[in-house]
Amino acid sequence: MDTSTSSTAGSAAASLAPVPQERRGGARSWLGGFGVSGLLGLAVLLFWLLAALLGPWLLSHGTAATGTSNVFEPISAKHWLGTDYLGRDMLALIIEGARYTIGVALFATLLASGTGITLALLAAASGRWIDAVLSRGLDTLTAIPSKMFALIMVAGFGSSVPMLVVTAGIIYVPGAYRMARSLAVNINALDYVTVARTRGEGTLYIMLREILPNILGPMLADLGLRFVYVVLLLASLSFLGLGIQPPAADWGSLVRENIGALAMGGASVIVPALAIASLTIAVNLVIDNLPGRAARERGVR
Repeated sequence: MDTSTSSTAGSAAASLAPVPQERRGGARSWLGGFGVSGLLGLAVLLFWLLAALLGPWLLSHGTAATGTSNVFEPISAKHWLGTDYLGRDMLALIIEGARYTIGVALFATLLASGTGITLALLAAASGRWIDAVLSRGLDTLTAIPSKMFALIMVAGFGSSVPMLVVTAGIIYVPGAYRMARSLAVNINALDYVTVARTRGEGTLYIMLREILPNILGPMLADLGLRFVYVVLLLASLSFLGLGIQPPAADWGSLVRENIGALAMGGASVIVPALAIASLTIAVNLVIDNLPGRAARERGVR
């Protein structure tokens, strides 16, 4: 009696003991799968996300709204990144501009990917005519150059944050749809989806329970790439004066505002350009070094 009780307690303790270690090591092993370049990209990406979320509250009120110094001051202890054409501190402008550059791009990317994935699931799980109508309709939208479409939308409806989100979202819906549809069609042809249909499951169940979980990984990587495309599109629109409008400013508009004084105030032009470059490179590094992707590539080799 005592022997069986002690053996049962010992086996229970042995089975429970490794669990906290696995949980403690889970995040560490997951981060270790990124590699050095992936961790560097993740650190830069987290820095910009924190700057966009917390930066404006850490700055003194109105720091970037009014110029209190000489125009185009060089980098110094007072102004770590110099000043712009109005004498405003560039560090404060970069931090406040992160809200628009990252926030608008993130919402537009979520809109594009969410709409594209939803339509792709519907096309794969429904009949052929729905698939044909959706595919040909989005192919028509793809035929319009993205910047031309953005210029038409801004000229017709004006430049505002909601309009920029909707415009960028519409532009990148076809790309997200094509990627998600190519994955969903292959999943839809597998045996377990056929079994689900045989037992009477509806289209919505097939979409959400059978297909969607199996395409989330690749679509998350595609979402990161699409975020980079949206950032570059919005920066180019702002550089042309059609993006975020004053008094608000994103990184693209900061480059445009100071481009005329590149010779005397180079920091005010180079710093926002470097911010755009660092954000896009960081996202690409994270995507290229995702632990699951790296493991699959090692398996192929």
